[in-house]
Amino acid sequence: QVQLVESGGGLVQPGGSLRLSCAASGSISSIKTMGWYRQAPGKERELVAGITGGGRTNYLDSVKGRFTISRDNTRTTLYLQMNSLKPEDTAVYYCNVRTYTNYLYWGQGTQVTVSS
Repeated sequence: QVQLVESGGGLVQPGGSLRLSCAASGSISSIKTMGWYRQAPGKERELVAGITGGGRTNYLDSVKGRFTISRDNTRTTLYLQMNSLKPEDTAVYYCNVRTYTNYLYWGQGTQVTVSS
């Protein structure tokens, strides 16, 4: 099993920045890909950014150039640097991993609110 704990959410003004962190523990060697999803009220959960074992990244079109996904060398901590935040980025952000056996694990979520 893999346990995920997110941190770093909060309230920020439009144009501001936040960095989310996700600490992974447990069966780290089983992790194939890692990513960040978000879910706004009344909307479906969507993939914001993902990173493969080889370090290839992909982003939701609306966050390209503003958000950056990264991880530490031990692959136990995942980050999402969010710059130039907009009110439409307001959502609960979830850390996610997919294992080599195609199992999904989720963190508990962290609220990001962009408002003046």
